[in-house]
Amino acid sequence: MADAASVPFIGLDDPALLEYLRGGNSSASGIEVTVDRAMKNPAVFRSVSLLSQTIGMLPLHLVDKDTKEKARDHPLFKILHRKPNAWQSAYDFRTLMQMRALVKGDGYARIIRSRDFRTRRDKIVGLVPLDPDWVTPIQNPDFTVSYRYRPPRGGQATFDPTDVFHLRSMSSDGIRGMSLVRQAADAIGLAIAAELALGRLYKHGSFVNGYLAHPKTLSEDSIIRLRQNWDSRFAGAENAGRTPVFEEGLEYKALGSTAKDAQSHETRGRQLEEIARIFGVPRPLLMIDETSWGSGIEALGQFFVEYGLSPWFEAWQQAVERCLLSDEEAETLEAKFNAGALLRGSLQTQGEYFAKALGAGGQQAWMTPNQVREMLDMPAHADGDRLGNPMMGQDAGSPP
Repeated sequence: MADAASVPFIGLDDPALLEYLRGGNSSASGIEVTVDRAMKNPAVFRSVSLLSQTIGMLPLHLVDKDTKEKARDHPLFKILHRKPNAWQSAYDFRTLMQMRALVKGDGYARIIRSRDFRTRRDKIVGLVPLDPDWVTPIQNPDFTVSYRYRPPRGGQATFDPTDVFHLRSMSSDGIRGMSLVRQAADAIGLAIAAELALGRLYKHGSFVNGYLAHPKTLSEDSIIRLRQNWDSRFAGAENAGRTPVFEEGLEYKALGSTAKDAQSHETRGRQLEEIARIFGVPRPLLMIDETSWGSGIEALGQFFVEYGLSPWFEAWQQAVERCLLSDEEAETLEAKFNAGALLRGSLQTQGEYFAKALGAGGQQAWMTPNQVREMLDMPAHADGDRLGNPMMGQDAGSPP
């Protein structure tokens, strides 16, 4: 709590004050961990940005469950894939929503609808992000959930669940998601404390690693003057490397690095590892691993996709179906991320996989040439929609 006094609040409607009053952010190190402060830690920022930007950059398509074709004619297709609102791209929208789900537990967006007079039905025309600090989900007596929205300026509004797209993190009550920043407050607080200690050393500490000895007893005034003189000449990073000159019997005695110094370095490294663990990001992707970037990194990337990103893929896909599709539409349509670009591997690995998929070696083909070309962002071929016949070899009219 001692450090909380250094965090200013600009007013009673400051989100930082609201987060502070909600509690649960005080860490064992005594550092008050807020979202903004946590995001200034490099390991937290890298973990959140890596997950959020990856979700943002991958294509999210609305597809037909039976044919697996993209439902391009559906109004929701463009909103999910290209333009959710007038001022954000799909990348911007998904990155923001994912970041909020990670650090605050929930990502909210108001669903904007318009009347389609041709079909006489309402259609979704946009998604507008809502700051989670101003949204409170409420479970009603009939077990439905409403969303109370209290912006810092303007009146309060209560939205029905059909009016809000809600992406939540793992939840303990099924309504609100868990903030990973709050869950990792102790690890993040200790990392911040270690950074503060190092920063204060570079700002105020002496880079002459030793102490001064005098053959006689110095008066209190002499000690004060000596300390002030020493600090003005040798304290702080800007004075590192200066050579002291001693007078009146002063003697400098050097000190080597201590176990405490080594423990401090180890603590900082351990906290980076703890932060990576809670966000589900492998160490090399935080640029903190000492191993070389060899063939094992490809497997590590696939591990990250399968165990770090796949749960979020499923959260997004099911949130789209729950919030944005009617029961009738959900029978035939589904949302799908295309993670193929993250799983392609090396060119050699791709070539071997696609050759087998097309029926090389006499085995049954399970992909058409055009399906392969689509995964490689290549245009379709006129004769590329036929499965190869392993008994007949390559069709004469098939693309090479």
